[in-house]
Amino acid sequence: MEKKKQWSSGASYSGMAFQMGIIIAGGTFGGVKLDKWLQLSPLFTIICAMASIALAMYLMIHNLSQKKK
Repeated sequence: MEKKKQWSSGASYSGMAFQMGIIIAGGTFGGVKLDKWLQLSPLFTIICAMASIALAMYLMIHNLSQKKK
């Protein structure tokens, strides 16, 4: 039974890492597209990348705090 619990928590953490990567990549991609559309060099890329990192960290902390309960 202990081995099944280890697999479950490992899958959960790898799912969180995948979710973080998708959020950060999506935010950065959106920033690049906005910069090309509005012809502003790195402005929205930086803003969207930082916002997506903050969102990913918030969701990770929220998910981890839910698991402890």
